[in-house]
Amino acid sequence: MASSALPLPISRPSTTPSTVSTANNNPSHSSTTIICSPPPNPTLRTPSIRSRLSRICQQGQPHVARQLFDTISQPKTVLWNTIIIGYICNNMPHEALLFYSLMKSCSSLTKCDSYTYSSVLKACALSRNFRTGKAVHCHFIRGLTYPSRIVYNALLNFYATCMSSMDNKEMGGYIEGFDYVKHDLVCKVFNMMRKRDVVAWNTMILWYVKTERYLEAVKLFRNMMKTGIKQSAVSFVNIFPAISGLEDYNNAEVLYGMLLKSGDECVDNFFVVSSAISMFAELGCLDFARKIFDNCSLRNIEIWNTMIGGYLQNNVPVEGIKLFIQAMELGTVFDDVTFLSALIAVSQLQQLHLAEQLHAYVIKNERKLPLMVANAILVMYSRCGSIHTSFEIFDKMPVRDVISWNTMVSAFVQNGLDDEGLLLVYEMQKQGFLVDSVTVTAILSAASNLRNREIGKQTHAYLLRHGIKFQGMDSYIIDMYAKSGLIRYSQILFEKSNSSNRDQATWNAMIAGLAQNGLIEEAIVVFRKMLQQNVVPNAVTLASVLPACSLMGNIDLGKQLHGFSVRNLLDSNVFVGTALVDMYSKSGALKLAENMFSKIPEKNSVTYTTMILAYGQHGLGEQALTLFRSMQVSGIQPDAITFVAVLSACGYAGLVDEGLHIFYSMEREFNIQPSTEHYCCVADMLGKVGRVYEAYEFVEQLGEMGNSLEIWGSLLASCRLHQKSYLGEVVAKRLLQMDTENSTTGYHVLLSNIYAGEGNWESVDRVRKEMKEKDMRKAVGCSWIEVAGCVNYFTSKDQEHPQSDKLYELLGLHK
Repeated sequence: MASSALPLPISRPSTTPSTVSTANNNPSHSSTTIICSPPPNPTLRTPSIRSRLSRICQQGQPHVARQLFDTISQPKTVLWNTIIIGYICNNMPHEALLFYSLMKSCSSLTKCDSYTYSSVLKACALSRNFRTGKAVHCHFIRGLTYPSRIVYNALLNFYATCMSSMDNKEMGGYIEGFDYVKHDLVCKVFNMMRKRDVVAWNTMILWYVKTERYLEAVKLFRNMMKTGIKQSAVSFVNIFPAISGLEDYNNAEVLYGMLLKSGDECVDNFFVVSSAISMFAELGCLDFARKIFDNCSLRNIEIWNTMIGGYLQNNVPVEGIKLFIQAMELGTVFDDVTFLSALIAVSQLQQLHLAEQLHAYVIKNERKLPLMVANAILVMYSRCGSIHTSFEIFDKMPVRDVISWNTMVSAFVQNGLDDEGLLLVYEMQKQGFLVDSVTVTAILSAASNLRNREIGKQTHAYLLRHGIKFQGMDSYIIDMYAKSGLIRYSQILFEKSNSSNRDQATWNAMIAGLAQNGLIEEAIVVFRKMLQQNVVPNAVTLASVLPACSLMGNIDLGKQLHGFSVRNLLDSNVFVGTALVDMYSKSGALKLAENMFSKIPEKNSVTYTTMILAYGQHGLGEQALTLFRSMQVSGIQPDAITFVAVLSACGYAGLVDEGLHIFYSMEREFNIQPSTEHYCCVADMLGKVGRVYEAYEFVEQLGEMGNSLEIWGSLLASCRLHQKSYLGEVVAKRLLQMDTENSTTGYHVLLSNIYAGEGNWESVDRVRKEMKEKDMRKAVGCSWIEVAGCVNYFTSKDQEHPQSDKLYELLGLHK
């Protein structure tokens, strides 16, 4: 046991103590300077003065009660206790402990009792003052012959409260098995109690719940019932989170049945009802939660908040908003949590008109807008696509915290305004705010989107220089370097990280980064290492690896991954399902792609787009158009990429008229502005069916919007396909004028092929001579083939393969 000396500054007077009040009687500054007491007041008697002191403290003026206490000659223990309790009730635990120190210094005149120690231990728990609490423990062991139950209850609460939030340093250094030590200490106090009341059982159950020992909490609850202790309202409030933590729906129903039989004291308790609703909502049983809510005759704002929060937690924002409107119509007085929940619901719905209405209602009903509500309004507008409104509100905010800045920076980045987000970070730092993990994540995302290597490197250096680490940091940096084209940096960072500490996100970032940079084989190798390290792949992993399988033509590995996804119930995930559709279609297994597409329960626009593109690549334009119409019937709006897929499908199948009709409907019916990709699809679609001059006129009419290498390159390919040498030369000259800085090898090769097709060898020689003078070389063709589970990589005129001699010899035998 620790030393009994109390670690608080005290002085010992020679007479009855009193303290000098601080300047202006400021209650927030307590003095411990002890002087002689003022003349005694003989008119004051202990019972009446105790009531008076208690009443003053209840009015929120413990400093006034203290001044009155200082006029009392030889105050009894009950009066000392009254002041200590008064400080605690007014959330002033530090002042309570200082006053206890004063009381101990006058031990010759007054003696601490059970109420003193229980109150002081409560102050230690409130202030998380472990050191002082241990000293008080020593004091009551020496000072009380038979400590009462209330003292042991207070001691148990003190240790349980402090142990749940303490780390090794606070215990005085590193202790091996620290979690066990904390648990053992709390259990010892509980076990030393010969007679335990419901308060002790509740405290212990709450300790188990706070430390996430849910099963032990449930066992203890059952043991309490076996001892004949009747459950209180607090018992149910404490045990409900354990049931939801165990995801035990059956026991949740049993426990609720016990609650109904326990009497009105528990059934009509607001906290119990709110906890029961929360439990069923966390278990996903919204119908049961709503039934409890509807059967509640009297509802306070906490119950409304819990039910609305339950809908949001289960991603049902529509019902959350409906309940908010119902509460509003009933005249319920909302608090900050209610407004916060409603704002989150509208953010999830992403409906701007609802956002504007709710914003107006919040301003009308909130005299002073709390900062957390203002921050939620910023998020709501940005999620609803009104980033400018969000910034206007941010700009007018009189007070901002780091959350406000992070919210706005993240909003810019998430809405594609990466430059604006980075500028705001600079402004944030100028105004004295320090960046945190949320800011860094947004900066790295912006650097990735902008392919801005310098900002990415600077951010990484800043993290290293300041020793900043946070969960998922490595994955963000790896992703940033990969998207910036510095995949080697990603690999170095990945290799330097401790393999045993790599989480799913880090592995996923490395696999995705390699695949995005065309390093398909390396991506598969890293995936196999991930499995060897016993890291279980998730949906993101599969969505990253499956495209690599299709690029390598490794359908066998793709099928293995499909089997893994089925066994782990990941095949119903829309991202995994879409990746499987893409893998099968690109591997030539269209029927398997169709089968996979039909099994995805909730398809999104990406899923439909992938299947439409698959039909188009296999020349099934009619099926692609049919699926495009089905997509709209199902209520899913096509996006710009969907139109690229449909127009490409029309081009592959020669459905020019249908394709043109869809192209012109983009802006008219779907309010989507055509981009370079769409113009390129139309030019390619017209060119493939021989309408090359019509394609040329279409591109010419685009003006500035048609100045794209992709569009004119597609037109040149059509000239080569249909042997339009004169137009091909015109198009080629236009391309060479547009691409003066970069290599134009591909366009020269196409033009040369056009001349060769017409037998114009003189022009062919001229083009090739020009290529030779400019040191242009045709890109080397490459291919993969899988043999016995091993993928082999070849390039044109390859001599590097270890079995190249045997391969050439084998090919020679078949000549």
